[in-house]
Amino acid sequence: MHLLNSTLRRRSLIYAIGAMLPALLTACSAVDVLNATVPIDTYRNIASLPYGDQPRQKLDVYLPPQPVADKALGAGGAPLVLFFYGGSWSSGNRADYRFVGEALASRGIVTIVADYRLSPDVRYPVFLQDSALAMRWAVDNAQKYGADPSRIFVMGHSAGAYNSAMLALDKRWLGAVRLSPARLAGWIGLAGPYDFMPITDRLMQVAFEWPNTPPDSQPLFHASSASPPALLLAPEHDSVVNSQRSTLGMAQRLKSSGVRVESELYDTVNHVTIVAALASVFRSRAPVLERVTAFVQATQAKR
Repeated sequence: MHLLNSTLRRRSLIYAIGAMLPALLTACSAVDVLNATVPIDTYRNIASLPYGDQPRQKLDVYLPPQPVADKALGAGGAPLVLFFYGGSWSSGNRADYRFVGEALASRGIVTIVADYRLSPDVRYPVFLQDSALAMRWAVDNAQKYGADPSRIFVMGHSAGAYNSAMLALDKRWLGAVRLSPARLAGWIGLAGPYDFMPITDRLMQVAFEWPNTPPDSQPLFHASSASPPALLLAPEHDSVVNSQRSTLGMAQRLKSSGVRVESELYDTVNHVTIVAALASVFRSRAPVLERVTAFVQATQAKR
């Protein structure tokens, strides 16, 4: 009876969230509601590990449950995804993205969700320098957490997709921590801004010190045949980031350079719900988790 009541309560919560979705996604408590639906038996979590000496240079590791981990290991270990969240480079907290860590870990992917320093306390390119440090930590500690160092991906949503793109495309940032984009098996962007000058959003203007923003701050500037394979997903109608210009523009540039790229626009999600679609309660809205999982599994290791 207790199990039945628990199941009914969970179903009621899911139905209620679905009905209130438009309002929830504009409220500060939206991620709390998403995380309330996260199962507790589909991942293992190690929280608040430092990758640097600054207060926001911390990350959480999400490990697959043991049976899934054993199946995913293969010869060298499970794939690893380092995830960066969005928030116009001025807001966000890794704890809010437990639903992302759980989603990927439940599919056999060791997942790291990292904080990074934010504007207005810092400006471009400090958040990229932090992202590179987090990747350095991921490479150095991959085997410790059962991951294959040759199967490392970087992934992000919105501003976090920008961070991911810059690590994958612009060798300056990983080069500063003795790594190279060639070290990555691939990169994944959800609703990423890859070409957004001139900057009109006030928060972004501060983060990038507009109008003194250098042209080489744009990921599209660095797209070349040297890019790792990419998976680029976005809403078809995005009121925050121009999907045609950024997602399709980046996909076309990389394809013309001979890079393996998968891209798709969805008309069932918006700028926020595309990442919310990773949560179990919203997965029916778009096959984001399926596409990410398939891309990671199909991408060759970088030996």
